[in-house]
Amino acid sequence: MAQFRFTVGPWNVHEGADAFGPEVRPSIPLEEKFRKFKEIGLDGVQFHDDDAVPNLNNMTEGEIIAEAKQVRAALDAQGLAAEFVAPRLWMDPHTTDGGFTSNSAEDREFAMWRARRSVDIANALGCDKIVLWLAREGTLCAESKDPVLGVRRLIDAVNEILRYDSRIKVLVEPKPNEPIDRSFCPTLGHVMGLAAATVDPDRVGAVLESAHAILAGLDPAIEIAFGIAMGKLWSVHLNDQNGMRYDQDKAFGVENLRGAFNQVKVLLDNNYGSRGEFVGLDVKVMRTQKIDDCYRHIQNSLHIFRRLEEKARQFDNAYRDKCIAERNYEKLEMYVLDLLMG
Repeated sequence: MAQFRFTVGPWNVHEGADAFGPEVRPSIPLEEKFRKFKEIGLDGVQFHDDDAVPNLNNMTEGEIIAEAKQVRAALDAQGLAAEFVAPRLWMDPHTTDGGFTSNSAEDREFAMWRARRSVDIANALGCDKIVLWLAREGTLCAESKDPVLGVRRLIDAVNEILRYDSRIKVLVEPKPNEPIDRSFCPTLGHVMGLAAATVDPDRVGAVLESAHAILAGLDPAIEIAFGIAMGKLWSVHLNDQNGMRYDQDKAFGVENLRGAFNQVKVLLDNNYGSRGEFVGLDVKVMRTQKIDDCYRHIQNSLHIFRRLEEKARQFDNAYRDKCIAERNYEKLEMYVLDLLMG
């Protein structure tokens, strides 16, 4: 059976600003976050490029690598691993209209520069994965971009990253919308198609986020299962979501407990983690939370995952098989609910 290891990102403990209000908590230094992550039972850290190297746009390649190595030393001091690095292409003025799919050749080249620097940072941190969350790779105005050209540009961008470093793995994180209206890569199935079209499909996989699947009207457990079946699920971002609204990044399992159970169960049943995969918890602290208890959402997510893991290990497969043989799914459904409520 799988032994799970857990990661979060520095952004999961933030200052509380949102689209409608300013920051409500002071910033916490990165090394203090590392110390607390270790204390509450995490095994590693996910990074945006500018989490590790905040001012990289104004630095040379050598300076970027040197600063990333200092972050590696801070991780090592806490016994934490780096899981991946993701270029934060959605926050820069160069990527207002997208990065890899921008209508501007200059902005597309900037996006590639950040992607190459993310590979450099990943190497300095001791990990072999970068994640592409294609946040603005789509349209707000449907007619503003040629969607066929947009998809081809995504493939070209991934190919450039693969050629830049022969060891790096590229994980694409799909999302159907937000901040753009129409994504060029909205679901895990789209990621599979994109991966197959690259120069080295064996090095292109996926990150599945629970909330993103829900926003697409899909079941996160089925998306996870699809990725596992394809041999392409190389990370997960577990969290929760109250319906098809905006991306909420709630603590794992707080809205859809049975759905969360099935996510844990499919990971457990298929020995996820046995090839080094981490369980990422992409959960955001509520704006109302005070600074002295602003890691509670991570602790809650860990607790819920581990309780659901216990339930998944208790699941009576023989009883399930009996219900299947009888085609008595009402009885099976009640068994699952009793297991969760018991």
